[in-house]
Amino acid sequence: MITEPHVRYTGEPASIEELRAKYRTERDRRVRPEGLGQYRSAAGNFGYYAKDPYRERTEREPREDRVEVLVIGAGFGGLLTASRLREAGVQSIRLMDEAGDVGGTWYWNRYPGIHCDIESYVYMPLLEEVGYVPSWRYAPGEEIRQHAVAIAKRFDLYRDTLFHTRATGLTWNEEAEEWTVETDRGDQFRARYVITSSGTLTQPKLPNIPGIETFKGHTFHTSRWDYGYTGGTAEGGLVGLADKRVAVVGTGATGVQVIPHLGRDAQQLFVFQRTPSTIDVRDNRPTDPQWAASLTPGWQRERMENFLEVLSGEPVTESLVSDGWTRTVRLQRKFLSGAVDGAMDAQAREIQDELADWETMSRIRARTTELVDDPETAELLKPWYRYMCKRPCFSDTYLQTFNRPNVTLVDTADFGGITGMTETSIMVGETEYEVDCIIFATGFDVGVSGILSGTLPVAGRGGQSLLGNWSKGPRTLHGFYTHGFPNLFNLGFLQNANSVNYAHILQEQAEHITEVIKRARDTPTGVVEPTLESQEAWVSHLTQPVTDGESFLAECTPGYYNGEGTRTSAGTAYSPGPVAFHRLLRKWRQSNMNDVLASTHEGSKTPPKETTPARAAR
Repeated sequence: MITEPHVRYTGEPASIEELRAKYRTERDRRVRPEGLGQYRSAAGNFGYYAKDPYRERTEREPREDRVEVLVIGAGFGGLLTASRLREAGVQSIRLMDEAGDVGGTWYWNRYPGIHCDIESYVYMPLLEEVGYVPSWRYAPGEEIRQHAVAIAKRFDLYRDTLFHTRATGLTWNEEAEEWTVETDRGDQFRARYVITSSGTLTQPKLPNIPGIETFKGHTFHTSRWDYGYTGGTAEGGLVGLADKRVAVVGTGATGVQVIPHLGRDAQQLFVFQRTPSTIDVRDNRPTDPQWAASLTPGWQRERMENFLEVLSGEPVTESLVSDGWTRTVRLQRKFLSGAVDGAMDAQAREIQDELADWETMSRIRARTTELVDDPETAELLKPWYRYMCKRPCFSDTYLQTFNRPNVTLVDTADFGGITGMTETSIMVGETEYEVDCIIFATGFDVGVSGILSGTLPVAGRGGQSLLGNWSKGPRTLHGFYTHGFPNLFNLGFLQNANSVNYAHILQEQAEHITEVIKRARDTPTGVVEPTLESQEAWVSHLTQPVTDGESFLAECTPGYYNGEGTRTSAGTAYSPGPVAFHRLLRKWRQSNMNDVLASTHEGSKTPPKETTPARAAR
């Protein structure tokens, strides 16, 4: 059996055993006993970090009306579901979001340099429906946000919206067979169906640094960028920082995009790094107008499905997308579900996967040596972990930023991160760094929706709590609905299948939910609720993974994938992968859907006729 990589770069360990030891050493340097406790939410005294800097909140009267469908969350998941429902003939649809407009994470994240890291032709949904082709292979954030607005306009979704509004309670009304919805704006309205699509990359989190509240300079989170202070736009030109000493905390996907702009425009930039990211080639370029003109109807779905098939390990005749994601399919299987080579012995497959991972990571580390002038800085920027331990990053400008004389990399790994803050400085060990401004690129409470965090209590049949029902883990059928909580749908990555192109996953989920609601509207009760038997069978099925992700995450450097080193499971998923999962859903939809459609319920009533929705509250 081969136990060495095909290509070995200078400076790499001599054997796979030495590499594993190096990875463990680097992981242990970064593990902190408090785990997730090293972060705090942008709430309470720190709630101003989550305040909307882009649009003023408009006062309005509380709503006490009724809609057929409430969609909580106006990112791509909510927009896709509402759009498909509108196509299906549903007129009474209300979009509700804590933001001031549609867009989800693209509404909030407007920092300099923001781009999608998935090819825009497969990431931006409904391109053909809207009649648009992105201007760049990897589109800038503002273009994506404007596309979200275009989707809302194309499907008339602004007709009934509640922005700057957070749901605070969902209660099932047994007699009326509908939900009572309460919000932080005093609303108490009714909805026949409720669809939740929120909480993935919108709620900022902050490092729990001693003394953070004492700093008297300027601070903000990257997802609430303060252009009033920095000047410039998402394309750069941060003239307000020309005389400022700036600190950026965090070197993940956001930091990698924003740091080149800060390095170019700030008088002095300190980059505080706990764990370096993998930085592979980006190769962004404008869309070829001749290629765009050659596209034929159905091109986007074909390209999206092909990309998903490639990443899921499914057989294809050709790959329509060639980039960093399609080159690392085998490595993604350690974290994302998909097809594996069942003909190979599991142990032999693991060894070969590990060697392929080593070769990729060795190449990425060699690229760091090549692009960073100072050898010591280059060593600090090298990622020593398996490829999928952290979200892979791509940039053609990030590493070169550390060649600038005004940019200083501060590695915090041996100190457990930043050790403190004073009125004027950041402390790392005994060293003090005086700065005028601190920018937190520290990410989000990933996947923590109001339902999972408890900020959105849900009371189903008999008043039972959904969070209580899930006390030993989520219990759903296909990840969408739970017994005892009728007409409540969840979009996301719970108990289904995921991939790096999350927008495609959401589109498939939106289309599935739409088909179920369409069928339910033709039944006497209009009620959607999985049987307990079908739900438990699905949960049981998910506990039989094909690949061993637990040992992989246990060996990973701490990050949000493994709960900062506190967990060894990323959650239960459908092991055969998203393509197989979507096939399963399509086949299931061809059935009579008896698993979820109740033709009769004790005390059920014919659904009330739709009412004309009220005008939008922006």
